[in-house]
Amino acid sequence: MATAITGLSAFPLTPLRDDHVDTAAFAALVERLSAAGVDSITALGSTGSYAYLDAAERAEVARLAVEHAGTTPVFVGVGALRTSHVLANVASAERAGAAGVLLAPMTYQPLTDDDVVELFRAVTDATDLPVIAYDNPGTTHFTFSTELYARIAELPGVASIKIPAVPADLGKARERVARIRAVVPDTVSIGVSGDAAGARGLLAGCDAWYSVIGGTLPAATLAISRPAAAGDVDAALAASQRLAPVWDLFAEFGSLRVTAAIAEHLGLAPERCLPLPILGLDDAARERVVGVVDELGLAS
Repeated sequence: MATAITGLSAFPLTPLRDDHVDTAAFAALVERLSAAGVDSITALGSTGSYAYLDAAERAEVARLAVEHAGTTPVFVGVGALRTSHVLANVASAERAGAAGVLLAPMTYQPLTDDDVVELFRAVTDATDLPVIAYDNPGTTHFTFSTELYARIAELPGVASIKIPAVPADLGKARERVARIRAVVPDTVSIGVSGDAAGARGLLAGCDAWYSVIGGTLPAATLAISRPAAAGDVDAALAASQRLAPVWDLFAEFGSLRVTAAIAEHLGLAPERCLPLPILGLDDAARERVVGVVDELGLAS
């Protein structure tokens, strides 16, 4: 059965060391998120580099996430190129004790809407876990239409839709969320992604924020999500504006590379923790990231 998914869902990195998952670093990241009081943890999202891990690595990461999250619900990314591989990932998430699964329609050959609907149908038929539909065209190269949201949301078990960043204008953001809300059941939450748009998305009516930086800097992210959830527009926007230098770095270098550099600087992940061939930031860009972290006091 579908269940409400709301609040701040933090997406931790899956740090690698010498081309192997650094299980100790990952477990510590998850424990840190649980201690900070995030509403949920999503392991193996794009921030968690799921597409670069094999099935055994993904099963181990799912197990570690649930084991170290305490009472915090854990959602596990299960996307893969083949439906049979997706279903195997769903099964490993179930065995780990996940509270739900996050599904992105990955593609090499272009997918049609019907392809994607049948993928989600196969997953919802195979599990009783809540399913989060993950619309991330920047990484998956597949874009959902509002009409496709509606088709997916009709499937039993779909509990949330993770949408890309909402417009910068708050009024237009509210219009965008309202158009989606009009075509999906009330039992399906709408979650915003794109961290610079997190505050606006929540203030525009989104129920959840699926956050990249929340997996590394939970306190700074909760400082945005808590007032936004309470309807405190000024406080939420001010807390988001405080992190504008981080959002600028995301826009320039990509959120994954910047987040990894922050985690490495803070000692939360080993050096060069991303899976090759992703090199991460060069030394000059890393110096800029460190400067922003220090300027904003994010190390504390």
